[in-house]
Amino acid sequence: MIKKTIFALLFAVLLGLVGVTSAQTVDSITGVWKTFDDETNQPAALVQIIEKNGVFSGIITKVLDNSGPSTCDKCTDFRKGKPILGMEILSGLKKTGDSYSGGQILDPDDGEVYKAEMKLKEQGAKLDLRAYIGIPLLGRTQTWIREK
Repeated sequence: MIKKTIFALLFAVLLGLVGVTSAQTVDSITGVWKTFDDETNQPAALVQIIEKNGVFSGIITKVLDNSGPSTCDKCTDFRKGKPILGMEILSGLKKTGDSYSGGQILDPDDGEVYKAEMKLKEQGAKLDLRAYIGIPLLGRTQTWIREK
């Protein structure tokens, strides 16, 4: 009886440690991320980042700010007039060391496509996205928050 109790207690402690470890050491950008509006800093959308053959892409799975348009009217490529919900806005990222680069991101608010680099922060709880034209110095950084 005591052995079963000790075993159950140890098992529960180990299970708890595994959960804490996996939650704090997420080392991939895959998952669901909350984005924020640059002007208001209010939540804007949820983006699901997936990986296929070492290349990362992201799709808007939920629009959180309903004050903007529901279609990408300012887009100049194949996405023009398409619904923002379900739209792939992030493409072509590849892991290089501890960051992700070589990709592009669409800003549905202005229809512009920017070069993109990403880097995980705070044990994978946050993601810094650097979007730029030309060189990274000429861009802006957004921080996305991982959804639980």
